[in-house]
Amino acid sequence: MILHILARSISRGVGRGELLVSPAPISFLSGVDPETGIIVEKGHPLYGKCIAGKVLAFPYGKGSTVGSYVLYALSRNGHAPAAIINTEAEPIIVTGAIMGTIPMIDRIDVPMSRLKSGVPVTVDGDRGEIEYTGDLWAE
Repeated sequence: MILHILARSISRGVGRGELLVSPAPISFLSGVDPETGIIVEKGHPLYGKCIAGKVLAFPYGKGSTVGSYVLYALSRNGHAPAAIINTEAEPIIVTGAIMGTIPMIDRIDVPMSRLKSGVPVTVDGDRGEIEYTGDLWAE
C-alpha cells in the first residue's frame, strides 16, 4: 500500500531516497562540507553522516545567508540531498533549494519526530507530499 503525507510545496521537483532525520537545525555554512556532503558540525546529531542523495529532514536552517550558496555548491558538486523536508522553511534553506533545484517541502501533517531514518521515500515538491510504503514511523 502506498501512503501519503501532505505538506506545503516550497521548491519544485521530485526527489527519492532514504530519509535522514535530524532533530536539530542544520547550518550549511561550516556545518556541511560542500565537497563531500558530510555534516562536519561537531556535536550535531548527524555529525559524520553524508547527506548526498538522502531525503534530509530537519526542523529548520540556521546560520549565515551564505548557507544558500553552500546548498547550491552541493548541488553543483553532486553531493546535494535528493530532497529537503523542514518543519518550517526559512529563507536561507528555501533560496539554496531553489538555486540548487532541490525539491523541498515543509509543514508536513505529522510531527517530524515520528519520521524514521533509513526509510525510502519520495518527496514531491510540485504537489507538496511525501510518498512511502512500509513502516515510516520512529519508535
